[in-house]
Amino acid sequence: MERKKFIKNAFFTGLIGLAAPKVLNAVKRNSADSTYDKLIDQVGFNHLPNKNIKKMNQVIHKAASRGNANHGWLNSFHTFSFANYYNPKRMNFGVLRVLNDDQVQAGKGFGTHPHDNMEIVSIPLEGDLEHKDSMGNVTVIKEGDVQVMSAGTGVTHSEYNKNVDKEVKFLQIWMFPRQKNVEPRYDQVSLREIEKENELYQVLSPNKEDQGVWINQDAWFHLGKFSQDTVTNYKLKKRENGVYAFILDGEAEINGEKLSRRDGIGVWDIESIEIKAANNARLLIMEVPMSL
Repeated sequence: MERKKFIKNAFFTGLIGLAAPKVLNAVKRNSADSTYDKLIDQVGFNHLPNKNIKKMNQVIHKAASRGNANHGWLNSFHTFSFANYYNPKRMNFGVLRVLNDDQVQAGKGFGTHPHDNMEIVSIPLEGDLEHKDSMGNVTVIKEGDVQVMSAGTGVTHSEYNKNVDKEVKFLQIWMFPRQKNVEPRYDQVSLREIEKENELYQVLSPNKEDQGVWINQDAWFHLGKFSQDTVTNYKLKKRENGVYAFILDGEAEINGEKLSRRDGIGVWDIESIEIKAANNARLLIMEVPMSL
């Protein structure tokens, strides 16, 4: 099968469905259907910078350059190749494989579908998202929450807009795990009590005892909400990691690059990054391993 066709068909456990709000009903999986095997075969862990690169250790993804799939009930923007959007220069950033900016219409959502060996993080930006899974979890996440699911040996789940009168907007983020075939696990936390203004605060780490949720990967996520012009630095936890910064709202200058709403920048082979956040800016900082 030619590579392009393979990529388009590879997201058996992804999120595409044109005809109805219930998509990707779970079926019996075998090794050929593995989320991990299909995605890791595609990327090979070779980060390919795009033509906007100005520095050898930096890549910029402007918001308008993202892939887009609008199915009516779902409008999804893909920073990296996903489903029918394929760009060989936009496959991953280290272990960060999927960064989808999703908008789901009222009462609609993703029907039950399977995943395995993938760390899946959801960050609601607006509205309420209902989650159900094969581990017995039935929950609702909303703005101010963060959710993580370690798919491990295999799990099925569904996600629906809880509301019938307004859309839900959320980020869906997938990372390759540090260890395969772990026991599936689910967690979510409210960030209300740890949220800070005009500085970065941690929402995810590899450590159970740390602030926020924890995952099966040497990754750290921080959020920042700025009500005034602020200059800050983010120091990497691990020297071999890279940082992918995503501008949720407003404008910021990162490592000397001016970025706007929904722009992304990835930097590696560094010890820290300088962030100049403008008034009303919101940022997501993702530190991830650049290889397994």
